[in-house]
Amino acid sequence: MGMGNDLADVLVVGAGPTGLVLACDLARRGAAVRIVDRSPAPPRTSRAKGPSARSLEILDDLGVADEVLAAGSAPLPMLKYRDRLAVAETDPWADSAPSPDAPYDRGRLIAQWRLEEILRDRLAGYGVRVELGREVVGLTEAADGRHVDVTFAEDRTERVRYVVGCDGAHSSVRKLLGIGFEGTTAEDQVMVCGDVDLAEGALDRTRWHQWFDEDGAVMLCPIPGTRTGWWFQAGPERDGRGRPLAPTADGFRRLLARHTALPGRVLTRAELLSTYRVNVRMADRFRAGRVFLAGDAAHVHAVAGGLGMNTGIQDAFNLGWKLGLVLAGHAGTELLDTYEEERLPVAARTLDLTSERLRATLEAIRRPGGGLDAAITPDTTGLGVGYRWSSLAGVHDETPRHDETPRPYEAPQPDETPRPDEAPRHGGGLPGSPQPGDRAPDAPCVDAATGARTRLHRVFAGPRTTVLGFGPGSAAVLREVAAAYGDAGVRTCRVYAPYESGARSGPGTAVVDDEGHAAAAYGTAAFGDTGTGTGTDTDTGTVVVVRPDHHLGLSAPADDARSVHAYLRRLHGAGRPRNGSPALVDAARKG
Repeated sequence: MGMGNDLADVLVVGAGPTGLVLACDLARRGAAVRIVDRSPAPPRTSRAKGPSARSLEILDDLGVADEVLAAGSAPLPMLKYRDRLAVAETDPWADSAPSPDAPYDRGRLIAQWRLEEILRDRLAGYGVRVELGREVVGLTEAADGRHVDVTFAEDRTERVRYVVGCDGAHSSVRKLLGIGFEGTTAEDQVMVCGDVDLAEGALDRTRWHQWFDEDGAVMLCPIPGTRTGWWFQAGPERDGRGRPLAPTADGFRRLLARHTALPGRVLTRAELLSTYRVNVRMADRFRAGRVFLAGDAAHVHAVAGGLGMNTGIQDAFNLGWKLGLVLAGHAGTELLDTYEEERLPVAARTLDLTSERLRATLEAIRRPGGGLDAAITPDTTGLGVGYRWSSLAGVHDETPRHDETPRPYEAPQPDETPRPDEAPRHGGGLPGSPQPGDRAPDAPCVDAATGARTRLHRVFAGPRTTVLGFGPGSAAVLREVAAAYGDAGVRTCRVYAPYESGARSGPGTAVVDDEGHAAAAYGTAAFGDTGTGTGTDTDTGTVVVVRPDHHLGLSAPADDARSVHAYLRRLHGAGRPRNGSPALVDAARKG
C-alpha cells in the first residue's frame, strides 16, 4: 500500500456517501487511504432517499449494487390528497423501462444510513475503517509542496499527501481553506423532517403519501427494510409571528392530525428530527493545492429531484481514478486539474436544475393533484451528465486518408470550452452516437470465452481504463495497447459482431455483440463496420477509449493508432508497471 512508508496517500474528511464512495474507490486502487468523521458514532441520517440510476451504476462498479437493491425498494407511486381526501395518483416511472444502454432506468429508495452501512462494510473489506470522533481543525500545505499537515481537535498533527473534504454543507475543510460559498438561503422555504414510526396498518406502504393543502403539507414515504418506519416531511408549525417552530414528536402528531385523516396518536416514535431550509450555494473552487472539496462541501442545492447525495457520489467517482493514477505514478498532477474543470460546471447546472424543479413543484402543489412528481424529469436520473467541454474529451476531427499522417489526440482549447449543454466538436461515430465526454453506454453481449451473458459495464467494472475495439481493423491497436499498458491499469476488449468468423481470441477480454446493441450504442458503423463479414485486418474499425468512470475519452478510426496512444499516455504515462498500480491491485484482489 502507498509509496513505501506509512504516510497516507489521501485523507478523506467526512464519512457520508460521498466520502465512503471515494474511499472505496481509492482503496481498491491500492492507495493508502484514511477516512475520518467528527461524529463519535456512524451518523444516522436518512434525508437522502437513495441513489439515482447513474449512482446505481457507480455502486455496481464498486460491487455493492446487489446489496443496495436488496436493501431498498423501487420508487413508489405517489398518492396525493387535498383536504384529507385522495385526489390523484401518479407513478412518475410508469413510462420508463430499462434499455440495453441503461439497465437502471430509475433510482432506488434506501435509508441513507443503510447505504452508508453497506459502503462501510465494503471499505472494511479493503482493511480501511472510518476513524470516528476525529475533527480536523487545521490544514497547512507543507513547505516542500508535496504534503499537507492536518491538525486534529486532539491537538495531533499528521502528514498526508492529499486531503478531500467530503464533510457536508458546513464543511470545516472548506472554511479552513477560506474558500467562499456563495449563494442564498431561503429562510421562508422551510421543511421539517424526521424518521417516524406509524402504528402498523395505519397507511398503505406501497405508496408515497402526499397531503398538500393551502395552509401546509405532510409527506410520508415508507422506509424500505422496516415494518413501520416512514420518512416524514412537512411544512413547519409556526408561532404567533409566523416564525417556523423547531420539529418535535408532538408537533409532528399535530401536523398529522391537521392535514391527514389519521389521528396524531398513530405516530409512535419520531427521531432524526431536523429543519431543512432551501440552500443554494456553490464553492468558488473545488481545489486548493493538495486539498479538494466534494459533495455538499462543494455545492448544496434545493432538495427537489433528489440530486444532492447523487451529485456527491458522482464527484467522488470522478476524482477517485484521477488521484489513483497520479498516486500510482502514471499520470502527471495536471490530471487533477480536470476534476474542477469537469465537476464545477456540472454542479452549477445542478443548482439551476434543482431550483427550477423546486419552482415547478411549488407551482404544482398549489393545485389539487399536484405533487413531488413535478420534480422528476429525465435529467434527474444522472444518466445524461457528461463532460464534452473537458480537456479530457479527446477529439478525432476527421478520418485521415491512408496517404496522410494521422492527427494525434487533440484536446479542446480553453477558449473553446462549451457550456455543459452545448454541442461538442465531432468526436467520431455516427450522428447521435455518444461523443467524447459522454457517459459510455452499456450493452448486453456474450463473453466470447465462456458463452455467458454479460454486458459492457461489467467489462468496464474495476479501477481501469478500457479500450474497446470494433471491427477487424481494431485488432492491431488492441494488441499494441495490451503490450504497452496491460500492466498499467488499461484493459482491452474486442467487440465482435455476430457475423464475424475466426478465432475470437487475443489479448484482453472479448465479447460478442450478438444482438447488435453495442454497435448501435457506439455508432461504430461510421468507420466501416458494415456488417458484410468480409473484413480483413486492414479494414477500418473503431477504437473507443472508456475512462475508469465510464465516460468516453476518445473515439477514433482504428487506423488512427497515434491518437489512441497519445490519449493513453496522458492518463497512463509510458505504461510502466508500478507497485500498487490498479492492474496489480485488481489482480491481487481477484487472486
